[in-house]
Amino acid sequence: MFIIPHGISAVDLIAPIWFIVCWAGYSVIADLMSRKRNSLLVIINEHRVNWMHQMLKRENRMMDATLIGNLLRSISFFASTTIFIVLALFTLLKYREDASGILTHIPYAEPTTPVLWEVKVFLLIVIFVYTFFKHTWSLRQYNYVCVLVGAAPYINGPQNWDAEEYAKNTARLISNASKHFNAGLRAYYFGLAAISWFINGWAFMLISTLVVWVLYRREFRSQVLRYMTDAMAHVEK
Repeated sequence: MFIIPHGISAVDLIAPIWFIVCWAGYSVIADLMSRKRNSLLVIINEHRVNWMHQMLKRENRMMDATLIGNLLRSISFFASTTIFIVLALFTLLKYREDASGILTHIPYAEPTTPVLWEVKVFLLIVIFVYTFFKHTWSLRQYNYVCVLVGAAPYINGPQNWDAEEYAKNTARLISNASKHFNAGLRAYYFGLAAISWFINGWAFMLISTLVVWVLYRREFRSQVLRYMTDAMAHVEK
């Protein structure tokens, strides 16, 4: 018979499982849905292919280099910020009593045992370490994109290369880099949900579910998706 450790409620045992189901389940289902219907991921990939086609037609690629540089700076910001968050969380392990005292003033906050406190903090550490790896891998891939853009031949030059495939492969690399960046951002959303566990397990499960709903709305039902789909409909094929 399974015995619940003293000071830990059944809700605190179920909540992290529900959290993992929400995160992993949404990631899998979102990927499957993206293959069958329009999503932000699908439509932006189409725009990237068009961008690379237009880039090959330009002899001066300064604008393209600037755009990629802006993407690199955004990802670098998130990667460096994540490191500071991880360091702050390790520091938080030393100040459990002070932080617990602050939490007691939050409505519906439940007291927590030292072991459960460390589990909650380490869950956040794992989430943001995962986020750091996702962002840095995305950053590396965007650096590779810079190489491809710099090496791209001029489309009106000698036609001894396949411009169509070059544009598609460069767009695929950008899309893959963006996919990992998106996974890192998604981890930020669920990291914020994990903070609610410091209040109580019910809040943790509720906000984890809410994060899934927010992500779904933004990726599959947002006005941004409609605008970008409409824009692609007017792109000359």
